[in-house]
Amino acid sequence: MTSKSTLIEMRHIVKVYPPSVLALDDVTVDFRRGEIHSIVGENGAGKSTLMKVLYGLTHANSGEIIYRGKPVSFREPGEAIAAGIGMVHQEIVLIPEYSVWENIILGVEPVNWLGKIDRQRARQSVQQKIDEFQFNLDPDAKIENISVAARQKVEILTLLYRNVEVLILDEPTAVLAPQEIPQLFAELNRLRDGGHTIIFISHRLEEVLELSDRITVMRKGKKVETVEAAATTRSELARMMVGREVLFTSRRTPQSPGQVVLRVENLSLRDDHGRVRLDNLNFEVQRGEIVGVAGVEGNGQFELVNTLMGIEKPTSGRIFIGDLDITYASILDRRKYISYVPQDRGKMGASLTASVWEDAIMTHHRLNPHLSGWKGLLLDIKYAQRFTRLLVDNFAVVLPSLGAPFRTLSGGNQQKVIVGRELLLQGDFTLLDQPTRGLDVGSMEYIHDQILRIRAEGRAILMISADLEEIFLLSDRILVLYRGKLVGNLPVEQTTPQEIGSLMLEGHPQPV
Repeated sequence: MTSKSTLIEMRHIVKVYPPSVLALDDVTVDFRRGEIHSIVGENGAGKSTLMKVLYGLTHANSGEIIYRGKPVSFREPGEAIAAGIGMVHQEIVLIPEYSVWENIILGVEPVNWLGKIDRQRARQSVQQKIDEFQFNLDPDAKIENISVAARQKVEILTLLYRNVEVLILDEPTAVLAPQEIPQLFAELNRLRDGGHTIIFISHRLEEVLELSDRITVMRKGKKVETVEAAATTRSELARMMVGREVLFTSRRTPQSPGQVVLRVENLSLRDDHGRVRLDNLNFEVQRGEIVGVAGVEGNGQFELVNTLMGIEKPTSGRIFIGDLDITYASILDRRKYISYVPQDRGKMGASLTASVWEDAIMTHHRLNPHLSGWKGLLLDIKYAQRFTRLLVDNFAVVLPSLGAPFRTLSGGNQQKVIVGRELLLQGDFTLLDQPTRGLDVGSMEYIHDQILRIRAEGRAILMISADLEEIFLLSDRILVLYRGKLVGNLPVEQTTPQEIGSLMLEGHPQPV
């Protein structure tokens, strides 16, 4: 193994976003050659900003970066990559129609004497990298035909092809099934043992402890501490992150479900190319129960949500809320009965440029007569702001002012506004699509408590989540989608993460 000498030092880094948001407050941290170093912290703690400063995506107001013993200041990510530092973002950006090797060589294509791409040499060089790093990839496979885990490997290999020494990974396990994570970790360990430095950003503390050599904890723009992974615990990391004890056990109490609220009958959906996205789904959600939906990303969860919300029209089948058929109802008519937290809060859940109070009253301004003002023609702004203040107080939202742009809130506080807005609607059915994606442990705990509260009040809840631990913590029953089919409908007490993971990956349980 390569000696663990210091490779990168970030000294006294300060970053202020106008007008006066102190994102990084005199942060000093070092990263060693040949180590896996995790960075954890609440949303808004500064960990992503710190990595953006290192990678050249943003620039510090003061401080310095020492890399390989010399001061550096990257103006943009291309300079960082050329120097040997690469970053894999949470959202995978590849060209689906291109093959693995075509995606990897994009932008650094080898050419022949005529100036054209030397396809044979390019493919061979990619195969050499696949063999060198022991990645199980077919260089000729189309990106659109491989798994999410394989696409993630392509992203990593794209940087290794450019000979980076430092890999920054942002939430790399967020979209993986449990069985896929050990393989990724094995590959990262091989890279570490070969001398690469891995900087790992994750909210999953058990993974951080399993994978890391050292862990840096950040809170409110400051570095709290850097600790050896072997010398700390999940509870201690959480306490350092949020400044208090965090519980990791389920607080779901037994209760008998009531009448059926959501009923889905023979629901099918084909896309514009005739491909089956949903295949004859049948299930129910009752009052006072949480039904979790598990599945590897791309197996029909997104289409199910869009069909339930009226964004997509089903090819066949029916959707009922109680006895009311809403299969072809408008989105606004559905919103009278459905509270909806979308997975993408920036695109689907809110307007980032609008004020907090404007985002807080979305949908309410069409359904709540107190908000619509004189004869429904004028918005009652005073009532809207009182309503927002109630939401802010009830859901512990931290914000500079009700009139502040929504984008100035941290991810956790943005999510609290959206969840609060939706739970304050009076519908009997609540649809949650990745309700805690990207949130820290403290914010997750709070959102979980709110979900369990409305369960106790008798609402019916359907929750789609890529986090299998979250599904087991909250759900009464678990549905599993595989290639658009419902392959599992199991009470949580009668199954295991391993069984659900097998259903997610293969469509059937592995034999014992």
